[in-house]
Amino acid sequence: MKLISWNVNGIRAIEKKGFRDWLIKEDADIISIQETKAQLDQLSEDLAEIPGYYLYLSECKERKGYCGVCCYTKEKPLAVREGLADDRFTPQGRVIRLEFERFYLYNIYFPNGAGDQEKFNNKIEFNEALYQELSELIKGEKGIIICGDVNIAHEAIDLKNPKANEKHSGFLPLERRFIDRLLDLGFVDSFRLINPDKEKYSWWSYRFGARRINAGWRIDYFFVSDNLKKNIIGADIYDDVEGSDHCPISLTLDFNKS
Repeated sequence: MKLISWNVNGIRAIEKKGFRDWLIKEDADIISIQETKAQLDQLSEDLAEIPGYYLYLSECKERKGYCGVCCYTKEKPLAVREGLADDRFTPQGRVIRLEFERFYLYNIYFPNGAGDQEKFNNKIEFNEALYQELSELIKGEKGIIICGDVNIAHEAIDLKNPKANEKHSGFLPLERRFIDRLLDLGFVDSFRLINPDKEKYSWWSYRFGARRINAGWRIDYFFVSDNLKKNIIGADIYDDVEGSDHCPISLTLDFNKS
């Protein structure tokens, strides 16, 4: 099973850059998209109806053209839920959860804490609400996959200039500790599991030609619960795919492995 996650920074904008053809060519089982910046009725027929895929979308109800996540999936899920159990964040359009036979899939556009204290507080509160929900869900037997734009670089290897960003949101100790807690809870960072020493990034600022010189950050992840760890056979970052300030990432699972 192949899963892809991508913050497209506007699904209608990336449609003009060949997104639909790329999606069909990749032929993934599930494609999770963040920052769609669109309501369902704003999607073209080409985006809303892709042969072989079901589409599920959570739109931002607080502000049009902001946030939003969606999933294209070949298999129809058993259940679909928008938001977290803590429904304070549901109107932000940041989370869609699909339930399948073997696992829950969380597609999440995590808050960005840069700019002001209110945004940072929202980020920390959102992360804590997700952690509390996962703390209960992981007690069950079903696997859990969390993917999306986490807006946090975990370790120094995950960004080009760690020293210069020690006091910037996205690499603050409190933010990085959230990922530590996820791993301690019973999740694995799939890319780092497969590529323990590889320096590869998934986001580049539009400023200063950052992508051209590869001054990036790895802030997009697939976290996988420990009970699915044995099924992970691949994890990659497609840093040659353009069209957004982020690039796609992938996870490949083999459910025939015992």
